[in-house]
Amino acid sequence: MNKLKIRNSLLLFAAALIWGTAFVAQSVGLDYIEPFTFSTFRSLIGSAFLIPCIFILGMRKKEKADEAAEDKKELLKGGIVCGIVICTAANLQQVAMLYASVGKSGFLTALYIVIVPVISIFFGKKTGVKLCIAVVCATIGLYLLCMQPGDFSLQFGDILLLLCAVTFSIHIMVIDYFTQRVDGVKLSCLQFFVCGIISAVLMFLFETPSFSAICNAWAPLLYVGVLSSGVAYTFQIVGQKGTNPVIASLIMSLESVISAVAGWLILGQVLSKREILGCAVMFAAIILAQLPEKKRN
Repeated sequence: MNKLKIRNSLLLFAAALIWGTAFVAQSVGLDYIEPFTFSTFRSLIGSAFLIPCIFILGMRKKEKADEAAEDKKELLKGGIVCGIVICTAANLQQVAMLYASVGKSGFLTALYIVIVPVISIFFGKKTGVKLCIAVVCATIGLYLLCMQPGDFSLQFGDILLLLCAVTFSIHIMVIDYFTQRVDGVKLSCLQFFVCGIISAVLMFLFETPSFSAICNAWAPLLYVGVLSSGVAYTFQIVGQKGTNPVIASLIMSLESVISAVAGWLILGQVLSKREILGCAVMFAAIILAQLPEKKRN
């Protein structure tokens, strides 16, 4: 059981690592194409990338016909539900990035670490005092890392990001539900296919996609499509199986820390003392959440 928890935590951390570094690619992509167009192609690329993975993994499994039929029905339902939710969250975030600063975007999006414990109560998940303290510490760390003093006036982009945080919280909870019932890789593939189709409808309704512009954005699209969508969200789905949703949200919120550290290591961006303190507080919160509870007699 301990090995499984370690594996799941590492997968969730890997997802946060990819999302943290992919944030730059999302911003660069908006220099070439509009938000719904970006979401459409990143989702379809992610779904296509996972198709061969499904066949490779499927060769190792032999299921009975009646079990397969039952799984397909639940898989279809899970793919549609998760696809609608992730489509809403991804597009809210992508549109908001046109208006909000990078720091504020990171902070407001990661507020799902506060929202998940509240939603967990309605799903019958118990949240102990230790996890509540960890969530509060992580929120303080996020504020120190992403926000500047006095920079908390809500604009249009900020409202979109708050809605995005709520939607990501819902996504974590529905993933927690369906990963107990269906194959994680298949679920990830289907959710991004659904997300891509819905985003394509929005793209043709509200935007004017250009083939040349899409070709110019091939690098950020491939990076975000394959790694952020195809790989990272699959890691999330597989890693969340059997993991407390609150702990999962805490680990994945490290995306903001990784983004700041990546900017320091790769781009030479200097971290202030305030930002370093924010990173340290967030890491402390993650460690606190991972500590085992004391058993009562």
